[in-house]
Amino acid sequence: MTDNHRGKQFSGATRYVLDAELAKIVNITMALEMPLLLKGEPGTGKTMLAHAIAENLKMPLIVLNVKSSMKLIDALYQYDTLTRLNDSRFGDSSRDVSNIEDYIKMGKIGQSFTADRRTVLLIDEIDKADTDFQDDMLDVLDQMEFDIIEIDKTLKAKSRPVIIITSNSKKNLSDPFLGRCNFHHIAFPDPEMMRRIIAVHFPDIDTDLMQQSVAAFYRLRDLDAIEKKPATRELLNWIRALRTDPDFKPKQLAKGDVPYLGVLFKRSQDLQRAQAMGTGRRAY
Repeated sequence: MTDNHRGKQFSGATRYVLDAELAKIVNITMALEMPLLLKGEPGTGKTMLAHAIAENLKMPLIVLNVKSSMKLIDALYQYDTLTRLNDSRFGDSSRDVSNIEDYIKMGKIGQSFTADRRTVLLIDEIDKADTDFQDDMLDVLDQMEFDIIEIDKTLKAKSRPVIIITSNSKKNLSDPFLGRCNFHHIAFPDPEMMRRIIAVHFPDIDTDLMQQSVAAFYRLRDLDAIEKKPATRELLNWIRALRTDPDFKPKQLAKGDVPYLGVLFKRSQDLQRAQAMGTGRRAY
């Protein structure tokens, strides 16, 4: 297998704020050629890390969004029997329907194996899949090959992708699965890190708005009985809303007048709780 990116180090991306510990685990993972399993609550940048690696190392990104009903074969390849049947009955006679390989389409893992360049393969929300899917998938990723039964062929990877796997911890992962990955838990950003993230997205943000919005955001996250705490994405969208309102003044936040709570809270119960606790008089 060829590897045109061997020895290159991941050092962050234009819109991804990277801490030193995460940079080290990414680079160690690439050196060891192991998958990197990321856990952390929504909004901590698990999925965006794969995008940042692809950008920084100039690799194509292939994303496998795992579904609960997904079978491993779907991630490897699909044999399009219906198109072959239709071609044999109604298709252009110039197409050789006896050549089954023409009707084999690569899934996301297959695409990462057959790519001419080394790729970043993001396997997103692996905890949605059952245990057999998880363990069988890692067998394929360990061996860097899989069999295409219909044409009696073993497909070997041209190069080993950089493999990022995310989990929201909705389902326990098996011990064999965990044993074959490097692991990193991405903690929710503290206020200092959050200010760095905001500065990347809003380089010209007013200092007072920065300070007051971050302080109000963490007060809201700490409210009791909130089922779905607002994440980084909600904070960034909320700041956009505040900056768009010509009548808004940052000092309102310090006084407990928190507008646009509906941008931060996406569940009716949470929005009502935030309103009832007096955190916002303009929740629209």
